[in-house]
Amino acid sequence: MPAVSFSRNKITPFLWFDSHAEEAARFYAGLFEDSRIVSASPMMVEFQLAGQSFLALNGGPRFPFTEAVSLYVSCKDQTEVDRLWDALTADGGAESQCGWLKDKYGLSWQIIPEALPRYMQDPDRARAERAMQAMLKMRRIVVADLDVAAAG
Repeated sequence: MPAVSFSRNKITPFLWFDSHAEEAARFYAGLFEDSRIVSASPMMVEFQLAGQSFLALNGGPRFPFTEAVSLYVSCKDQTEVDRLWDALTADGGAESQCGWLKDKYGLSWQIIPEALPRYMQDPDRARAERAMQAMLKMRRIVVADLDVAAAG
C-alpha cells in the first residue's frame, strides 16, 4: 500500500489513536458503503467512510478520545441502526444513552435513525416532546418506540 498521501479536502477529521489506527480504519471501512483505505504507513492511515475523508495517527496514549467529539451517523431505518449498533458495540464497545456509544477503540458515535430528527422538528410541539421524552429513556434508538410515543 502506498505511503499516506494526505487528503485534499479543505477540512478532514484527524483521529489520534493510541495504536491500531489502521485496524480501526479497516473495521470502520467494512461497515459503510463507499469506504476504503486510501493509504497507510506505520504511523498514519488515510481512509474514507461513506465518501468522507479521515486521517488517523498512531500517537500513543497521551490524548484519548472523549465524548466531546463523536461521529454522527444518519441511518435510514431500524435495520441500519441495529447493524451499526451491534457492530460498533461488539468486542469491547459500550452503549451509552440517546443513541450514543463508544466503539472498542474508544471513539464515540451517534447512531441516529432519520425518524428522530424528523420527530424533533415536528411543528406539533407536543408530538415532538413525547418523542424526545421517549428517546431520553433509550440507549439504542428504536424507531417503533418513537412512533408510539409521538402518536401519544
